Amino acid sequence: MKVILWLILGYLVGSIPWALIIGKVFYNTDIRTKGSGNLGGTNAGRVLGKKVGIIVILLDATKAFLMMVLCNKISPDCCRYVGLAVCIGHCFPVFANFKGGKAVACAMGYVLGLALFVTHDFIFTFLFPLLVFLIVLGLFKYMSLASMSGVLAAAIMGFLTYKDNGLATLVLLLALFIIFMHRANIIRLIKKEESKVTFLK
Repeated sequence: MKVILWLILGYLVGSIPWALIIGKVFYNTDIRTKGSGNLGGTNAGRVLGKKVGIIVILLDATKAFLMMVLCNKISPDCCRYVGLAVCIGHCFPVFANFKGGKAVACAMGYVLGLALFVTHDFIFTFLFPLLVFLIVLGLFKYMSLASMSGVLAAAIMGFLTYKDNGLATLVLLLALFIIFMHRANIIRLIKKEESKVTFLK
C-alpha cells in the first residue's frame, strides 16, 4: 500500500507540465501547438528561447529528484520506484491530456537520486551517463541521439556496477521506455531528417 501511494504521488508530481505552464503564463503561448508539440525542454527552447529551454529542463529533472529526496526521508525502500512514477507522469500527464514530454530530464533527475540515496556511486550512476549525453550532444547536436545515448549508458553502468540486479533492470526498463518514446526521432535520424539543436549555442 505504501508503494502504491508513493507511485500515485510521484505520477501526479511528474504530471506537472512546466513547459506548458511557463509558456502560457509568461508568453501566452501553448507550446503544444508549436514546434514538435512536445512538452519538454527541447521544444520549449526551440519555441520560447534558450533560457526557457534550460529552465524547463532543470525543473523537469528536479521533479524526479525532489520526490526521491522526500521519499528517502520518509520511506527509503520506495525511493527507487517513485522516480520512475515521475517519469511516467511526465510522459503521460493527467494535467495536460496525457500528452507530455519524453522524460529525459526526469530520467537524469532519477539517476541522480539513485546515485545519492540508493547506489551511493555518483560517478558511474550519474556522472558517466551525463558525460555521455553531453559528449554526444556536443559532437552531433541531436538532442534525441544524446538522450538515448545517455539513458543507455545509465542502463549499461547499472549492470556493470550496481550490486542489485533488480535495480539495474529498473534502469534498463526506463532506458527502453525512453528509447520507445523517441521512435519517431529514430526514424528521422535514419532518414537524416532530424532537427539539430541550435538554441543551446
